[in-house]
Amino acid sequence: MKVIVIGCGRVGSALAGLLAAEGHDAQVVDRRPRAARRLPDSPRIRFHEGNGYSRAVLRAAGIEHADAFVAVTSSDNSNIVSARTAKETYRVPIVLARVHDPRRADLYRELGIPTIAGIHWTVHQIHRMLLHRHLSPELSFGNGETLLVRSDLPDYLAGRRLTEFDVDGEIRVVEVTRAGRSLIPAHSTPARAGDLVTFAVAATALGRLRAFLDKELGT
Repeated sequence: MKVIVIGCGRVGSALAGLLAAEGHDAQVVDRRPRAARRLPDSPRIRFHEGNGYSRAVLRAAGIEHADAFVAVTSSDNSNIVSARTAKETYRVPIVLARVHDPRRADLYRELGIPTIAGIHWTVHQIHRMLLHRHLSPELSFGNGETLLVRSDLPDYLAGRRLTEFDVDGEIRVVEVTRAGRSLIPAHSTPARAGDLVTFAVAATALGRLRAFLDKELGT
């Protein structure tokens, strides 16, 4: 992925480093040139000095070809202006924004921009939303170490016992919605085509769960 990160504070720099370590390209924008010192040394990270809502700066960062845009500055106003620019002007497929004032979260949602709060939790939540977006989040616990996620069950898994999908300490099937009715699976409950499955999953195991489901989902 090519991701533009607006804001090079603790969240933006940590997110850029995490993305680069996984082989993604991060274009980081901050109006303070000294903020670049926070970034790890990586050929996959490029720093741009300027405002995140400046179209000249955004074009220099390659926004026309960006796969995702994340606004995580210390200013809610800057975040919403830059996120709206990315979403409405440049049609970036994934746009996320950090919100400091929870009263503003509804405004972001009305604009169709998912929001995130916190620091440690923020980095991992953004990372999950960027790379595992077909696993729909229901709840997170602690600092985001454990999640409840839902996914349509691929047809190729029909007929297998739902408990076969469990991975000790990482993944567990906790609920199934079938034909509009919810049930807690027993040890012998078989999977059926059309099942919507709720998994309790460690955040570190999302990649494993995604790989398990991707054969059918193709994402």
